[in-house]
Amino acid sequence: MSISWEMIAPIIGLQLILMIVALISCVKEEETNGPKWLWALIIIFVNLVGPVLYFMIGRKRY
Repeated sequence: MSISWEMIAPIIGLQLILMIVALISCVKEEETNGPKWLWALIIIFVNLVGPVLYFMIGRKRY
């Protein structure tokens, strides 16, 4: 069974875009729920779930 890159490439692209947007948002936010360095590590190393967690839990709502 071979992996088709035509099916995987859009998922990888979406993951990279989501990660970059989450990192930019994390850097621009003045305060987050928890330390920024920890959220940056979660965004980078927890793949698709990390950025989603940051947007749901990490950003402070005013």
